[in-house]
Amino acid sequence: MTRSAHVAVLFDLDGTLVDTAPDMAGTVNDMLERRSRPALSLHEMRPLVSNGSRALVEHAFGREDEAATQRRIGEFLEVYATRVARHSALFAGMDALLASLERQSIVWGVVTNKPEGLSRALMAGLALDQRAGVLIGGDTLAQRKPHPLPLLHAAQKIDAPAARCVYVGDAERDISAGRSAGMTTITAGYGYVPTDDSATSWGANFLVHTVEQLDELLMRRLLAKDRIAHGYH
Repeated sequence: MTRSAHVAVLFDLDGTLVDTAPDMAGTVNDMLERRSRPALSLHEMRPLVSNGSRALVEHAFGREDEAATQRRIGEFLEVYATRVARHSALFAGMDALLASLERQSIVWGVVTNKPEGLSRALMAGLALDQRAGVLIGGDTLAQRKPHPLPLLHAAQKIDAPAARCVYVGDAERDISAGRSAGMTTITAGYGYVPTDDSATSWGANFLVHTVEQLDELLMRRLLAKDRIAHGYH
């Protein structure tokens, strides 16, 4: 029997599917402005975005005691909620990639460590909420990436064997989670990979540097309908 070996594509959110850096960095600068402190550049903060609010507030305000850090994080999340989709956008070429998946009836979804409420607000703001087959946030389950549970749960929700899912992410924890879940993994090198990190060492099955390369890899190799699906029934 000839068919594609893969039936679903799951994405990390920040830095893989959506360029959220402008709003994440803008939130930090809103916090700094409240305190009459100078703004930080998007270029400086961009590599930190995949590590979430803690990394951003610690970069902006320094490492403090845990109680103070938690207060900063709480403020960050409150401010960010007011501007979650103000300047964020799909990476260039990603909308066409998603449309190609949809035309081929390939389910796609999101597994992120971003809180589920903020993730849903972002997806709704970009009119992606009705297109995604599943969305799992960082607080949806008892575990979050790099634990494989969120990915396994997402596969279950869309009724797809984990071994027939592709997971795309721009952080080492994404690749670790995907590998532990038994999925084919792709590193999104175009995302928020820290300059001092080597994405080639994460052990992903594939590494792409542009959305165009990701599209080519998915459509010509991993999802091609004329591939012989050895070992799948």
